[in-house]
Amino acid sequence: NRKFNYAAIGVLLLLTGGSTFSFFKARQNAHMLAEKNKTIKEQQLRSDTLLLNILPTLVADELKKQGRTKARYFEDVGVLFADFVGFSKIAEVLSPQQLVSELDTCFQKFDEIIAKHGLEKIKTIGDAYMCAGGLPDGGGSQLIDIVSAAKEMQTWLRQWNQEREKIGLPRFDARIGIHRGPVVAGVVGSKKFAFDIWGDTVNIAARVEQAGEGGRINVSGEVYQNIKEAYPCHYRGKIAAKNKGEIDMYYVE
Repeated sequence: NRKFNYAAIGVLLLLTGGSTFSFFKARQNAHMLAEKNKTIKEQQLRSDTLLLNILPTLVADELKKQGRTKARYFEDVGVLFADFVGFSKIAEVLSPQQLVSELDTCFQKFDEIIAKHGLEKIKTIGDAYMCAGGLPDGGGSQLIDIVSAAKEMQTWLRQWNQEREKIGLPRFDARIGIHRGPVVAGVVGSKKFAFDIWGDTVNIAARVEQAGEGGRINVSGEVYQNIKEAYPCHYRGKIAAKNKGEIDMYYVE
């Protein structure tokens, strides 16, 4: 009987030890699985954030679900171009690193301003900055929002330039031009995605910007008709635009 009891106790200890080991092993596996899932979610969040930094939300969602996106036609989009007067001369004064740093300071501030007004950044090309209203949901050209953002950009630049002049740094005076009309919008490329817009509206907006002056906001007649109740403007007359004939242009006061 005593031998039997010892044997029973031994078996019981083995079973208990095995169950305990299995329990802790299961907990360890569950913890490892939870950590892996957490890592995957964090990586997915980083990927989504990066995608949303280069694509509008609706376009990014379509790309994730379908692996591609369709170009879309928008009837009424406001387009803003901005670039800096005498940029080549500024580049002669500043080192390449300092020049890029200064541009980054400007464009980060522009990004902040247009985000506040619900606008969509399209791209930067050298010292040129481009954004649009009415994308990607086609809710209208948002001209009041665009002009408000443009005025805020110019106000910030004036203040920033005052500080720069105190320490002998060159000014960054921006021409800003705004036009409205139809565009086609979509994603180009399969490796490095780029959301862009095309159409005569884009070309005219660029011409309106080029016909302006540093520190001013130049708008087309189409824009003026929709903002005149909100913002006083000065009629400049019909201004010749390269390959576009003469365009009615106004300075926003």
